[in-house]
Amino acid sequence: MLRDPSFSLERAVADRKLILLFYKEFEKDKFFKYDRYLKRVVRPIYNLTHTRQKKSGFGVIFELLKRALEKRGWVVRINDYAVARRHPEYPVGLVGFPTVLEGWNLPNPAILGPCLFDHPKLAPHLLEDPRFRIYLVFAQWMYDMFRPVYGDACVRWYAGIDTDEWVDTSSYAKDVDFLVYDKIRWNHERLVVELLQPILDVLARRGLRTHVIRYKYYDHKTYRRLLERSRAMIFVCEHETQGLAYQEALASNVPVLAWDNGYWLDPLWKQVSNAMIPASSVPFFSAECGDRFADLTQLEQALDRFLNHMSSYHPRKYVLDNLSWQQSESIYSRAYFSLMTGEHQGEEPCAACASS
Repeated sequence: MLRDPSFSLERAVADRKLILLFYKEFEKDKFFKYDRYLKRVVRPIYNLTHTRQKKSGFGVIFELLKRALEKRGWVVRINDYAVARRHPEYPVGLVGFPTVLEGWNLPNPAILGPCLFDHPKLAPHLLEDPRFRIYLVFAQWMYDMFRPVYGDACVRWYAGIDTDEWVDTSSYAKDVDFLVYDKIRWNHERLVVELLQPILDVLARRGLRTHVIRYKYYDHKTYRRLLERSRAMIFVCEHETQGLAYQEALASNVPVLAWDNGYWLDPLWKQVSNAMIPASSVPFFSAECGDRFADLTQLEQALDRFLNHMSSYHPRKYVLDNLSWQQSESIYSRAYFSLMTGEHQGEEPCAACASS
């Protein structure tokens, strides 16, 4: 796309139309020192040979943020250190992995997140840096975890779901009763035996047709086609900070029955807490979206409820009302420019964040 010849970054700065975002993917040497630089060259070629996911969840969330801001009309610049240095009073947004903070020496006031740290005790003094004014978190359970450490700097945000990309599939021909989404992160082999297979056995005994899909082992084209074929989804994941995959199902008008054990099961929890930390696998959810079960003892009863209420679920409506890109953009841009006006008073309104 050719840039408007009248466009000026300096004018965008003066008019407060510019948003400066900084993002870095996580990289580390795997086989030998500095091989991460070689992987940058090889990865695009390798990605042509498989249909697995090619972007991290953080990368997708960053793209959704950028897309929402640009759709609203903001000028978004990525990793433009030169502009930030020329305007040290202008806000910046640091998104993604903690690597974006390594060697950070710009004086600009900053909004941090989303993503970055899994728990505030991994960086308990982060907000003591006067440059870092706001810290974005996703779900209510994350807000409850971060706020005791980061205080009023915490703001809840979510990545808006593109309902033009994830269309209503309720009128499509369906030959799968339940798309079973396997996003088991830890102890996968054990939990396949102890949790996933028993779920599949219950569905099979009831004569329900299933298709299992595993996180990272598909691309979006394959996933969209499976959603088109599926009447419902069973979502199996320890916990989610946002949960794009199940929300894409909701946007497709596919209701979700979720394993929601109620706790943060990342092994990290034992290093940062003396007690298990409450969490959710479907942190943005309501009765419009489907149902939940905490363990296998609750599965059959939850499945009965779910099947009996299939016709009353309206998951796409929930996404349109609570996870829109417009509201996502509004929360971010208000927080971002509050760093210039000094109007930030802590938590911003977020309907979806309070609706689960």
